[in-house]
This record gives sequence, C-alpha cells and structure tokens, in this order.
Amino acid sequence: MTNANRDHDDWLSTIKWDANGLIPAIAQDASTDQILMMAWMNKTALQQTVEVGEAVYWSRSRQKLWHKGEQSGHTQQVHSIFLDCDSDVIILKVTQQGGIACHTGRLSCFYRQLDTSQKAPQWQTVAPVIQDPEVIYSKK
Repeated sequence: MTNANRDHDDWLSTIKWDANGLIPAIAQDASTDQILMMAWMNKTALQQTVEVGEAVYWSRSRQKLWHKGEQSGHTQQVHSIFLDCDSDVIILKVTQQGGIACHTGRLSCFYRQLDTSQKAPQWQTVAPVIQDPEVIYSKK
C-alpha cells in the first residue's frame, strides 16, 4: 500500500470497531434532527456510504451489505457523518427518501414510548404507519 493509500484510509483507523468489526450507525434526519433508525456498519459499508452518498449498512442477520432502500426504494441520502467522542458510534445526517425509514412502514424505527403514568410501565405506539409494509415490499 502506498503512502497515499494509507493516508486515504487513515480516517477508518480512528474508529473503534467492535469485536465483529462493526460500529453502530444512527440515521438522523438532516432537517428535523429526528432519529430515524440504528443499524450496523463495517468498514466496507462505511466506505461505500462515503463513495455513493447513500447509506449502506451491514446486515447481521443476513451477513451481507445492505444498501438502505434496495427493496423498498426508501434510500437515505447522506449529507454528513459524525463520530462520537469515544470513536465507537457514528451519526449519519440523512434525507430519508419516501419519508419511511422503518420496515414497519413508519418514518422512524423509534415509534414506541414507555408510558410510566400507570402502575405498570407499558410501551405505547406513538407514531402512525405511513404505508403498509406488505405494499412496500411486494413491489419488488
């Protein structure tokens, strides 16, 4: 590897990858700052995200790269990427195409809020389904 190539990849060596070579990646709406989702990235996913300008994640269940929106069409245009102070979590500031980030058909994966007003805390759904997931994923 040449010095130029080593320097080119130096930004990746700053990251504290976990034992599986992954880092948590939080997708946040670039306009509203709403948290849309959390997924995992490996080095290749992060490199491809930077190269194509759209979010590419690592699917732990499928053990392969996953270009967000490859099935649904709900891609994420990446505007900027931030690394936290411990170098072990990143935030992607994105524009969510189609207004749906969650496979449940909602804008955000974080659609349940803990209600502690009763004796026993309960999760309450606080965001509507924008589009039926069966419709989204039957297109392809």
